[in-house]
Amino acid sequence: MPKVTLDAALSSKLHAFAQDVELCDPDGRVLGRFIPRVDMSEWKPISPDVSEEELDRREQSTEWYTTADVFAHLEKL
Repeated sequence: MPKVTLDAALSSKLHAFAQDVELCDPDGRVLGRFIPRVDMSEWKPISPDVSEEELDRREQSTEWYTTADVFAHLEKL
């Protein structure tokens, strides 16, 4: 894949983006898309805010549904 070296000004602008950006020429025509590289080491894992009591309650529950039960319920909605 060919590489293009950016000048410092454009490079600085692109570093400010955390989401995909369309790159356009002065006439507004889309030239391409810039997709920032994601550094996974900066991400923090997330977990649901569920208390231990709630987890225990769910574990002790005797009410369970099969996939077919769930689909049947959804079709009724």
